Amino acid sequence: MKFTLSRDEFLKPLQVVSGAVERRHTLPILANVLIQCDGNELKLTGTDLEVELVSAVQSVDGDAGEITVPAKKLLDIVRSLPDGASLEFVAADDRVTLRSGRSKFTLSSLPASDFPNIDDWEGDSHWVMEQGELRHLMEKTHFSMANQDVRYYLNGMLFETDNSLLRTVATDGHRLAMSHCTVNQPGLPQRQVIVPRKGVVELLRLLADNDSEVELAMGNNHIRVKTKDITFTSKLVDGRFPDYRRVLPQGGDRIVVADRDLLRQAFVRASILSNEKFRGVRLNLQPSELCITATNPEQEQAEEQIEVEFNGEALEIGFNVSYLLDVLNNIDEDEVRLTLADSNSSALIEPASSDNSVYVVMPMRL
Repeated sequence: MKFTLSRDEFLKPLQVVSGAVERRHTLPILANVLIQCDGNELKLTGTDLEVELVSAVQSVDGDAGEITVPAKKLLDIVRSLPDGASLEFVAADDRVTLRSGRSKFTLSSLPASDFPNIDDWEGDSHWVMEQGELRHLMEKTHFSMANQDVRYYLNGMLFETDNSLLRTVATDGHRLAMSHCTVNQPGLPQRQVIVPRKGVVELLRLLADNDSEVELAMGNNHIRVKTKDITFTSKLVDGRFPDYRRVLPQGGDRIVVADRDLLRQAFVRASILSNEKFRGVRLNLQPSELCITATNPEQEQAEEQIEVEFNGEALEIGFNVSYLLDVLNNIDEDEVRLTLADSNSSALIEPASSDNSVYVVMPMRL
């Protein structure tokens, strides 16, 4: 196997697929990237058995063949070469030689036949949407995913389709984030799948914030996302996501409308003197006014007062300020609406003039 191409053409797809390669691997081959050449096209594949990434380079000058090479070493070598450098890649026996100018590197390799490919499968739901729209939808909810929770089904994001609606939901048991958009594909079946945390993180890294098309396919055990240059496949979490509709608080009669930026800045300042471990802040609501206080074990205190639209009964309630800031950082509109019932009930937070995103934050006892 032999091929020649420029360093710049090779670097980007190599960086893409290296994202799926397992750093702490149990199988040596999982530390490698699969390189396949058919003479004109070069295909690179990386996987950790949960997520698989495939990227291709067109118009390569080479001989057909396939081999696997240590991904991190190869990436470090290619990245360190000067811009515009030409690469010659030769594989023979269990060694790969990489030449560029007066530099020469010899790497060990493993046979391509040992590389684990995700089995071919057919998706039963297919649709096309804009990359930026999918990225935006995931950004609105990903911060609420659990991380290494024993309830493994929380360590990921729910993707739900229903006719022409695509919804993403994430929760860690203390907060919930939900967002939806309309896709130009009426008649999608009603179904739910859970994409694991690593798959969500990789997708957010790969998706561009533009209007170029992306194809999605969902099967029983996998989800596939395909752009012009990249094919992303992820196994799904085998579990049942909690019924998020039951978590949405009902009957809250205290409605607060506030300037998002003013509220966010007040929380940022108050958080400086909050307890570093529990991050609690106390909200005192009075007609037209919100008072935010934070204290810590050193008996230090921060107090912020801002004007809000509120005419209900006075209320005192505590929250983890980090959860509130995560929500406010992911709302694009100028004003936010908080719906509260009492000091023991969760808060419902949403953009004041849109229902595309909804957030739930549980209260804290302070």
